[in-house]
Amino acid sequence: MPVTSYADLAADTAAIADGVDRYRIALPDHWDYLLPSGGVVMTCALRAAEARLADPSLRLASATTIFATPVHPGELVADVHVIRRGHAAAQVRVTLRHVQAKEPGPQLELVATFCRERKGPDVIARRPPDVPGPADSRSIDDGAPNNPHARFRFYHALECRLADGDAFWQTDFAAGPGRYARWFRYRVPQRDRDGRFDRLALPPIVDTMPTALHRAIGPGAYRFLAPSLDLTVYPTEDTTREWLLVTATLRRARAGLAIADAEVWDDEGRLVACGAQAMYLQTVAGEPPPPLDASRR
Repeated sequence: MPVTSYADLAADTAAIADGVDRYRIALPDHWDYLLPSGGVVMTCALRAAEARLADPSLRLASATTIFATPVHPGELVADVHVIRRGHAAAQVRVTLRHVQAKEPGPQLELVATFCRERKGPDVIARRPPDVPGPADSRSIDDGAPNNPHARFRFYHALECRLADGDAFWQTDFAAGPGRYARWFRYRVPQRDRDGRFDRLALPPIVDTMPTALHRAIGPGAYRFLAPSLDLTVYPTEDTTREWLLVTATLRRARAGLAIADAEVWDDEGRLVACGAQAMYLQTVAGEPPPPLDASRR
């Protein structure tokens, strides 16, 4: 059935005040893999923090989320504590849980810093990766029944094209280095009040790093899930562009854990954000492969 409308991240993660420091979010299932994307739930917590600060000149500079237990779609409650609010920066802590969570305590904790722009050096230290632009990159729409971009609702709200790496869901894809790059564009553009790409829309696309591990392992019977243990996002520069390139790099996978990081670039070569993640690896099928070294590929 063709899609006639697309999920809007800003609307689906909106935080509504329920007292001085408490906010409620009605998160639908539009952003699910099996459960909601950890990056989307992180955005929910950031919406509450932003609403509590209520100052557009304070903009997200860094955020780290710890995921304690999986969060289901539905009504979420976020409690915000302002750790410190100074002239140049504010630091906040957010705890979030589903109203019907079975276990007591928060399911997610976030610590974030919001800053005002100040006078300082302007230094470019990284070149954008040498990959095709979105117009020249391969579409992920191949009709394969096991294509995760078709199976999971999360991807229905995004356009996606492969910039570096094969279609890892195909049985004949080639193993490669622990790197993977995809172009993403929200089908409903995510903008702040000044028309820039909304920094709070970064976590969902940063939280796409397991693909780097897929490529490093290569084809075979082994299948895994990689729920987030934590996720850190650093916005670095503003953009008004819609297409964003997420380049994920696996640093190490061992003993049921994986560590990866990511860079987010726009299609004009601006480094928009950096991120890092620790993942818990859960076997779904097959056996993990024997030890392998993908560092020289």
